[in-house]
Formats: sequence, structure tokens, C-alpha cells
Amino acid sequence: MSHPIAVTLGDPAGIGPEIIVKAFRDAGDHMRGCFVAGDVGLVRRAARWLAAPGSLALPVVEIESLADVAGVPPNCVPVMQVVVAADASIPPGEISASAGRIAGDCVVWAARAALRGDIAAMVTAPLHKEALAAAGFSFPGHTELLQAEAAVHLGRPVSDVPVRMMLANDELRTVLVSIHVSLRQAIEAVTFDGVLETLRITHRSLTAVLGKPPRIGVAGLNPHAGEGGLFGTEERDIIAPAIAAVREEGIDANGPHAPDTVFMRARNGEFDVVVAMYHDQGLIPVKYLGVEKGVNVTLGLPLVRTSPDHGTAFDIAGTGRADASSLIEAIRMARSLSCEAAKSG
Repeated sequence: MSHPIAVTLGDPAGIGPEIIVKAFRDAGDHMRGCFVAGDVGLVRRAARWLAAPGSLALPVVEIESLADVAGVPPNCVPVMQVVVAADASIPPGEISASAGRIAGDCVVWAARAALRGDIAAMVTAPLHKEALAAAGFSFPGHTELLQAEAAVHLGRPVSDVPVRMMLANDELRTVLVSIHVSLRQAIEAVTFDGVLETLRITHRSLTAVLGKPPRIGVAGLNPHAGEGGLFGTEERDIIAPAIAAVREEGIDANGPHAPDTVFMRARNGEFDVVVAMYHDQGLIPVKYLGVEKGVNVTLGLPLVRTSPDHGTAFDIAGTGRADASSLIEAIRMARSLSCEAAKSG
């Protein structure tokens, strides 16, 4: 791969720095060509936390340029100093504006590098939404921040850069119509245009991932997919017409199906992906199968971004107990997606 992959630090009060060090320590072959966009001191602190008693910490080396990534020896963590931590002693497990600022600034740096084409992909360690807000960022999470950066880069309004969240593991993929909004707002977001755009983005993105058009199962909003209008009319009035419209475009979308069975049907091989109407409807089934293998992918961006399927885990930050499996899976997927993007480009 000609360009490296950036792994953003995440909230330094969470498990992000620890799982990054663990990934370089335990999955070195998969981490070749990757580097940390963050703060050298905070990564070294995490490496010290993970060192066995009487043993040296995993070496952390500062790189000056992206070209240096290829020359970093095995069993080292390469870090580009893209932020400077004003307080390197940020305590684990505590929400703070300073931690939120570090996490957000790392994401912004990596997004801009990816949009310029300087890096092949970005993998984001978890940030804390409350800390991000305390730092002054006006975005509820990674997805919306990246959407805004992409819009600026493309010279378009944010509304013209529609993005969607996909959560995936070896057994199930789901794409969401709405992301980080209240349940009341999520129901209101089930519009013809919203469902239509989600189906188009899902088809376009998964075709690139799978190398063939995906079979899309569409979940209803209401119990039993509305039961013919008895439990709600969104299926009849909104979702079904959107499915019919994309089928006219040649997209293999099917539904709306009862939400309590469509994920099982996809897991059994009937569909390649499920389009869910709101956040928890789509994410609970994937996370139930195991967060250690889940990967969050942002669809619709002019860059490749993946992340682990878990949060900052403040309750275990600094203990060395965090599992790096989901981060490693996110890096694998980012590498695969960036290779596919390079082929299609």
C-alpha cells in the first residue's frame, strides 16, 4: 500500500491509547503501514500501563513525516505528533474538555489528511461525546464531524454530503437511516427521501465492498412492519414506496420486513445487509453478537473511515483489561476498503 493508515488516539481518558498499543503489540503484522495520529507522551503512558512488572514498555517512536512509517521497525508504535497535550497526566475514566479537545483535534487532522489523499484510510479509536461537546465541538460524534469536514473539502453544504453508519461483523451488516438523534427525532427521520438515500448509499458502498450488488433487507419501523397499517402506516406510506423506487433503479432491496426477524434472516444468508430505521434497532443485533468483532464504517464519505464497535469504557480505562480485537478488525476492514477504493479509482 503506497499510503499509510492513520489510527486516531481517541479520548485519552478512555481505553483508546491502550487498545492501540495492544494492537501493535499483539497483531504487529496487521499493523504494518499504520501509525497513530496523536500525542507521543499519551501513547507512551499507555505503553507503560500495559508493561508487565519488571519488563520494558513497548517502544513508542515519534515520526516526522508519513514517509517514515514504512521504516519503523517491528514491535514499535509509530506516532505522529498531531496534537500537543497541555496536560499529559489526564486521569483515566474522567470526562474533561481537555481530553475531548485532544480526541477531536486528532480526528480533524486525520480527516483532512485523508481528504487530501495523504493517507489511505483513517481508523478512529473511541471518543466520548460529552467530552467532545465540552471541548466546544458542535458535533455529536465522529460521523457528523467527518461529514462536516468532507463538505468543506468538497465545497458543498453538509446536506449535499449524505452519510450513513454501517456496523458489521462476520455474521451481520446493518446500515442506519438515522444515527445520533433522539428516538422521537429518529421516527420523524423516517421519510421517503431519507430511506431512498440510505438504500442508494448502501447499494453503492456495499457493491464496492462485496464486488457485487448486495441483497438489501429493509426493516420496518413498527412492530410486525405495521401489520398492514394496524400498528402504524410508515411502512405503507414511506418505506415501501422508497423500496419500489430503488428497485426501479435496479437496486435489490426487499421489504419492509418485521424488525424482530429480518436480522435473523440476514444472519442466515438471505440478505447481505439490513437497512434499519434507527440507531438501536440496527445496532443492538450486531452488538449482541459480540462487540469484540464489530466494526463501524461510515458510508458516503470521500474517504475510508472505520472504528471499533465500542465506546471509551471509562470504567476500565488504565487497567490494561481492554480488548483490542474490535480495533484490529477495524484496521483490517479499513485496509480492505482502501484497497478496493484504489482499484475503483
